[in-house]
Amino acid sequence: MTQNTKGDGLTHSSRRRFLAGSAAVGAVAIAGCAGDDSGDDDGASDSPVGQIGSGRAGRPAPGGTPVAELPDLEGELELYSGRNEFLVGELIEFLEDTYPDFTPNVRYASSSELVNTIDTEGSGSPADVFYSVNAGSLAALAGLGRTQALSAEIQDTVSEEFRTDQWVGTSGRARTVPFNTNEFSESDIPDDVMAFPEFEADLGWAPGYGSCQAFITAMRLLEGEEATREWLQGVVDAGITAYPDEFQVSQAVANGELDAGFANHYYIQRVLDGSPDAPIQTAFTEGDAGSIFNVAGAAVLDTAPNPDLAQNFIRHLLSAEAQEYFAVETDEYPLISGVDPVGSLPAIDELDVPEIEFSELGDLEPTIDLMRDVGISV
Repeated sequence: MTQNTKGDGLTHSSRRRFLAGSAAVGAVAIAGCAGDDSGDDDGASDSPVGQIGSGRAGRPAPGGTPVAELPDLEGELELYSGRNEFLVGELIEFLEDTYPDFTPNVRYASSSELVNTIDTEGSGSPADVFYSVNAGSLAALAGLGRTQALSAEIQDTVSEEFRTDQWVGTSGRARTVPFNTNEFSESDIPDDVMAFPEFEADLGWAPGYGSCQAFITAMRLLEGEEATREWLQGVVDAGITAYPDEFQVSQAVANGELDAGFANHYYIQRVLDGSPDAPIQTAFTEGDAGSIFNVAGAAVLDTAPNPDLAQNFIRHLLSAEAQEYFAVETDEYPLISGVDPVGSLPAIDELDVPEIEFSELGDLEPTIDLMRDVGISV
């Protein structure tokens, strides 16, 4: 594999209807497909689903279409990946090893940097697929007219809430509230994010982190700038502690340094992966900025030298193996029906997320200005 490694980031009822509907669409699209042999000893030898990574004991066999039932990947693919090699390299290597005639050439960089690169390269860009850590960058690339329509098969595999005709989500992350179980029970945690300035707890966050800034952006869009300013001032006055990233926030909660914090759901799971008995659990707010859901995803460039291979590669990111990989190895939410998230997380159709356009979460400049106005270092 050739790599240029630069390093890597509604109303309540309407949201529930939307997520339930998307799950139903996925179920229709992939019903009847075979499962995975990881964590399922009975009949594992009959499963057409290959294993990526270490697996997780006790997992049910995943639904979805296995790689064995998809067309072979053949040819040389130029992949611009805003997802870190640490997270997706093993998956890409699995596909390369599965198909002897497939050669993925991966360029790793930040998603925003790659959008700028593709724009600068113009019609001469060698990229076939743009793989982004967030939907905002996918929407930005589509807005530049640099993507092409995805096949109906790809679109039908994922709920319409997590794709457009120009790009598709491949895995997701939910905003959550990690809390220390020695200090609180889940019922103690406010289900309204706007209540946290008055919540008597030692809180932590990572205000310089992109996901945290997207969370504040959602608050600004949903609640208005003045209410967001008051919220920011409130948590600052209450003594919220800043950390470099959300894994460290979650680890601090588990260590008892914090009572609770704000983080993407998978950071809590990663803490538990290392320390299964750590006193940390995940709470969710309801239908507000504290419960936004974002996706990583992929698009085919309008000038892709190998558009058919590019479309097929993205279809493989939605295979049973890939979706199980995202659940087990990166602790993300799978986006197809029949593959469950890890641990005790609620299913995707049980989340109560606000109605907000993914592309709007990329409008960070006014958010950063507002945070700095309040005295937050970002």
